[in-house]
Amino acid sequence: MRLLIYEHVSGGGFADEAISSSLLSEGFGMLRSLISDFKASGHSVTTFLDSRIARLNPPINADCVVPVFSSQEARANIRKISESESADAAYVIAPETDGLLQSLVEFVEQTGAASLNCQARTVGKVSNKAFFYDFLKKLGINTPETLVFSVADDLEEIKKAIRGRLNFPLIFKPSNGVSCCGLSVVRNKDQVAGAVDKIKKESSSTQFAVQEFIKGANASVSLFSTGNNAVSVSLNQQDVTIEAPEGFSSYKGGLVPFDHPLRAEAFEVAEKIVKSFRDLRGYVGVDLVLTEEEAVAIEVNPRLTTSYVGLRRVAHFNPAQAIIDAVLKRELPTNMHNCGCAYFSKVEMPNPTINALQKTYGMNEVVSPPFPVSENGVAWTFIASHGSTPKEAALRFREAEKRVLSTCKDR
Repeated sequence: MRLLIYEHVSGGGFADEAISSSLLSEGFGMLRSLISDFKASGHSVTTFLDSRIARLNPPINADCVVPVFSSQEARANIRKISESESADAAYVIAPETDGLLQSLVEFVEQTGAASLNCQARTVGKVSNKAFFYDFLKKLGINTPETLVFSVADDLEEIKKAIRGRLNFPLIFKPSNGVSCCGLSVVRNKDQVAGAVDKIKKESSSTQFAVQEFIKGANASVSLFSTGNNAVSVSLNQQDVTIEAPEGFSSYKGGLVPFDHPLRAEAFEVAEKIVKSFRDLRGYVGVDLVLTEEEAVAIEVNPRLTTSYVGLRRVAHFNPAQAIIDAVLKRELPTNMHNCGCAYFSKVEMPNPTINALQKTYGMNEVVSPPFPVSENGVAWTFIASHGSTPKEAALRFREAEKRVLSTCKDR
């Protein structure tokens, strides 16, 4: 098939402004991984790259790379390629923030190309925090007690509503944020104002959710869905740090697969949720917290997630082809066995020279090179390693990290 793959951060969605190097490392890593897997299945791929990335001639195995100089140009190119019948199908990787993913998928749905994403209307439903948590309760799914507020609400009214319903510590987060932007843990009422200010500064979301903090292991389940049926293929450990309002919350990476006593329950919960939303199809991620006793559902990601970078290294099937099969053929993968473990994480470093950057292009463990595009002199690289055990995978990651850091010291 002729495929159009668009990833928002690296593909020109931020062409008119500064790019977050941290988000870029995840976005480009997912884009590069997905394209490689589509190519391995025999498909031809067209993609877009922000002109600042394209000029660095990054390692990406697409048949056609279109440089993008403005965010408007990115959308125009999506329509042009889709409507000109240059692509049989299209896949969008983008955050749900401000309805972005939903609008881009709608954009594709209006063209002649088949969309490999979850249907736009379903993306909108699961992105609506108030609707989503109410829906989970009706399903009988364990989920944190949640209240949804507007950023314009009076602080004292927010505190009053919380006092009557929730117990500290609490999680404050934008209703549709990017990664961990705007996320914080609030341990008393004196931190509420700071948490709301953080959401206003780091997110454009007009609403935010307040949830009881659930103590346990941060995890996610990767699933494939036909829109009616779904199958869990991996439980993934997530390396997430949640700080107080004055701190910086972050997602760094994780481990696939995650060996946990509640694996079967996590799979059951994730499948029940995904099967309950018609047209939640293709690749879907479900975030959970695994306590000592139960799997607690947190969010559904109706798109490719960063855990894909690890999944593709351990799966006995091609996960990119599985997206096509699930959406267009209504077929699900059957070989669920994993081969070893994958450890993956973002690593921060000073901006490398162009010469040093290009040396990282040939490193197998470097999924996303440390592109020197940020204005603060800091670059992030994304590294993934494979081993027969979690310990071996982590050791190989540290070795790769040292090689990259040593290479990028060449100034």
